[in-house]
Amino acid sequence: MVKKIIFWFSADLLPFCLAYFLKKKLDLSFYGIFDITNKPKLFFETQTLLKLSQSWFYHDHIKFDSEYNPGYINEIEKKYKIDLQELINHDRILNHYNEYYRFSESQKNIILQNECKLFEKILDDVNPDYFITTETTLQPHHLFYKMCVKRGVKILMLNHANWKKLCYISKQRHKFDDEVSTNIEELNDVSFNDLRKILEESKVSKYHKKFHKENKNSKKSLLHAASKFLSSRNDNIHSHYTYFGRTKSKVFLKELQDSINKKRRQQFIDDNLLKRIENNEPFIYMPLHQEPERSLLIAAPKFSDQMETIKEISKNMPENFHLYVKEHPTQGPARNWRDITFYTQIMNLKNVKLFHPNFNPKLLFQNCRLVVSVGGTSSFEAAFYGKPSIIFAELGYTAIPCIKKLDSYDKLKQAITNTISIKFNPKFVLNYIQTLEKNSFEFDILNFESKYSNWFYMNGNLVDVEFDNDKMKHFLDDNKTELENLALEFINKITDYENEYN
Repeated sequence: MVKKIIFWFSADLLPFCLAYFLKKKLDLSFYGIFDITNKPKLFFETQTLLKLSQSWFYHDHIKFDSEYNPGYINEIEKKYKIDLQELINHDRILNHYNEYYRFSESQKNIILQNECKLFEKILDDVNPDYFITTETTLQPHHLFYKMCVKRGVKILMLNHANWKKLCYISKQRHKFDDEVSTNIEELNDVSFNDLRKILEESKVSKYHKKFHKENKNSKKSLLHAASKFLSSRNDNIHSHYTYFGRTKSKVFLKELQDSINKKRRQQFIDDNLLKRIENNEPFIYMPLHQEPERSLLIAAPKFSDQMETIKEISKNMPENFHLYVKEHPTQGPARNWRDITFYTQIMNLKNVKLFHPNFNPKLLFQNCRLVVSVGGTSSFEAAFYGKPSIIFAELGYTAIPCIKKLDSYDKLKQAITNTISIKFNPKFVLNYIQTLEKNSFEFDILNFESKYSNWFYMNGNLVDVEFDNDKMKHFLDDNKTELENLALEFINKITDYENEYN
């Protein structure tokens, strides 16, 4: 019987490009769920580049003319062991991050019910063998992934390794399929100084900064996108709940207000946030996450309120300690700086200090006693400085013994006391790096995103755009080598899975 692969397609064009090259190599049945806006939908409905056995357009199935059945949702929660309310309440479209529209609880429940029914029907009808996906970013995508896991569908998720320009494929986000060995006896001796040199050469943050600097940074592209948006039909506000309230006038006014706020907030940041360490006092370092972000809303929903986390750390620290909080350097370029009241609230906490986003994090890593991060790479980087850390998200680098994961704030005080004094062998960090590189392959996912954003989305300024077979084929041909190599990695992984399960 022919094996079946299902994909999640969205404005992220990588899965479609990958599927195109996989289809040339694999004699399997391909299926796709599309979470896209109306203008690119025209292309995907009529394209002849990738033959799919069946496809579904997610937003066609989200209607508000049905009655909510709480019994059905309870059955789904029990069947799949998913906290659906938590999942939907932390969706960036359906909560306070959405500045255009406020959804009622009834609307949220109807959305949830409709997508559960759609995903159940797809899984019943297709019974896929594999789900190929990038890292899940929004609630519907993550829900479908969770349902696939529970159904026993084999997951092939492309993970950004957060190391060099590497990626790897696994069943879970940011976690290898195989356990990381703790046997470090045969490794060569290494010092933390050696590790920091490796980190400087390999850390992914420098690529993130470059990406955010270049993405949406062309004024010409921005003006072109604005002109295109204002002169074209805006029918997504009727067909896509993710666009509810996004009238042209509201979008224009919000962009104008954001521009004004960004300058005002930047001035406040420059004038008030700390730019040097003034004392030799012992401190815990907490880097803020960019918001909204998957690592908060999906990976650690119980800890998505960063102000609450700051307060919890502050009240559970040893008496003579301070908490040093640093704004994320890409918060402004990517999402706009946070409201000034957020910063002043942190600054008014008696044992908390707030640092400028451009302050050198090396100095914080070198001088802190402990790092606390909800789920970012800072806890990973802290290990290169010989510093222990606490995180709240499930990530693969908890395999390094100095990184402690917590499931609640209840044990935070004891965890800080226990973790702050940990001393560990730098070989454990080297061991994790070697395991990471062994499980990974080179694919510059940020550069690829920049390329399709420039080619299709006006430098990332507008995603509701029309394109055709010729434009897509040109892009596929231009990026053939790296996409064929990526497809080969997936084929190898499928082969491994087939050998494992047979």
